[in-house]
Amino acid sequence: MNPTSQRYVELWRLSKVFPGPHGATAIVKDFDLLVREGEFVSIIGHSGCGKSTVLSMVAGLTELTSGGIVVAGREIDGPGPDRGMVFQSPSLLPWLSAFGNVLLGVEQVLPRESKAHRTEVVEHYLALVGLADAMHKMPAELSQGMRQRVGLARAFALNPKVLLLDEPFGMLDSITRIELQDALMQLWAEDHKTALMVTHDVDEALFLSDRVVMMTNGPEARVGEILTVPFERPRQRVDVLERPDYFDVRESLTSFLEGQEHAQPEKPSADPPAESNGRASRKKLAALLGS
Repeated sequence: MNPTSQRYVELWRLSKVFPGPHGATAIVKDFDLLVREGEFVSIIGHSGCGKSTVLSMVAGLTELTSGGIVVAGREIDGPGPDRGMVFQSPSLLPWLSAFGNVLLGVEQVLPRESKAHRTEVVEHYLALVGLADAMHKMPAELSQGMRQRVGLARAFALNPKVLLLDEPFGMLDSITRIELQDALMQLWAEDHKTALMVTHDVDEALFLSDRVVMMTNGPEARVGEILTVPFERPRQRVDVLERPDYFDVRESLTSFLEGQEHAQPEKPSADPPAESNGRASRKKLAALLGS
């Protein structure tokens, strides 16, 4: 077995320190994780524990204070096309159609392919997320859920080595959230893209993931426990919920989170200092286009 496949994503002693009014604070400290190729891993924890900070470091959008990140045998030092990012907000360019938003990224990663092939790639992924009849609509004409479908299609169309999802369904209503989870699973089933997702939702983590990483509360948050999800794939939501062991598995996650809450009831937020809108927008666009 290829050793790289077993250590496809390596997070080694990741730490991130932010300055504060009372001195520097280590939001994340000595965070260690190995992700296998083709594995879907969720990171879960209380608000402010540093989940999104970890994902942002993997994306190359937040500089590490210490530690290292290796993707497919190569240490990363910034954003790149090997990592596709899906944010909580779809972040679509309003002057481009759904098709144009996906095509923009595809042109960056497939510059030598024919126009016909790039068009085929874009149409394929938009159809997979259920937008075959809406791909030429502008973002303003799309619902929030449809815009997020465009974001998912864009990330997969770039064919990254690792897919990074930062609470991608957190702004959606419960029905749309379930629909988008199913759409994500349909996309992921095509090629089992290595995925790392941040979520607050225990049920979402169990339905989508192979393993769930539970973070301790910050500051100095790290990996607390890791749960291997015992549900076979492919998964149907109804079948998973009807399993006799589902609520036992769920309880193991909620018990850990409740223990963290009781042990450390008040911790400062893990959000980094706010960036200017222009700088933040440029970083987001760089991540989406893999530049």
